[in-house]
Amino acid sequence: MLKGRLGLETARIPQADRHGLLWLGRGKLLVEDGTLHFITAGDRNLSSGDYAIPFQMISCMLMGPGSLISHDALRLLARHGTGVVMTGEDGVRMYASMPFGPDDSAIARRQARVWGDTEARLGIARRMYAWRLGEVVPYSDIEVLRGIEGARMKETYRNLARQYDIEWAGRRYDRQNPEADDIANQAINHAATAVEAAAMVAVAVVGALPQLGFIHEDSGISLCLDIADLYRDSVTLPVAFGAARELVREPTGSLERLVRRLAGQTFRKTQLVPKMIDKIKELFADDRSGDA
Repeated sequence: MLKGRLGLETARIPQADRHGLLWLGRGKLLVEDGTLHFITAGDRNLSSGDYAIPFQMISCMLMGPGSLISHDALRLLARHGTGVVMTGEDGVRMYASMPFGPDDSAIARRQARVWGDTEARLGIARRMYAWRLGEVVPYSDIEVLRGIEGARMKETYRNLARQYDIEWAGRRYDRQNPEADDIANQAINHAATAVEAAAMVAVAVVGALPQLGFIHEDSGISLCLDIADLYRDSVTLPVAFGAARELVREPTGSLERLVRRLAGQTFRKTQLVPKMIDKIKELFADDRSGDA
């Protein structure tokens, strides 16, 4: 992102040659003399000023709180295949996205092909479980795999609770009254929602089909839930227990706000969304349904 006017060319640059994501917030995205500008009062990530945006070199723009976008800007971005996603602070929520994607449907077609083949579909599920568990388990029944993963997660919960000095009585979630759960369980719910939002952004960027999951099945964002779960041990739970510890030590403020702040910081520090994008590409890199 460069200050001043850019001599942007009219030819569309393939997605494969573009540079990742651009995070914008607290400003206006508009078009002046054919050039896309972002005018911002500034925040912790970007100083105040008027920035010309090399939109043809960017895969997707993530617009955070306090941002506005003009009709002309949307039209220009759509014409050149640059995506726009409206998110929460640091991507901890996803509210909407402009239809877009790569220059072809390769990932979506490969995903649909393996999803429609029972053996290949199970192979993808086993590959994701291998990533999560750190090993290829010698079972092919999806219910057995879920049971193995569930047992290991119980131990992970206990270990992290000890590490963060948080009381832990087991994973509980009352969908009818989520705030009735203890602090740790509430924090996990909030953190899981934030990581799912990051996965939704990643799925949208690569043009995959969110409805076609391999471990989750019923949700309209099943693939997003599959991808989010890959980072449950490394991101979701550390964020949740970290926020819970902070609230226990200083019981003021909102737990959800604490989780969002810590999640946003973690997403930025670990480059979570780009990592998720790479994982999705790796998952559907070819038509094989390998186990690891």
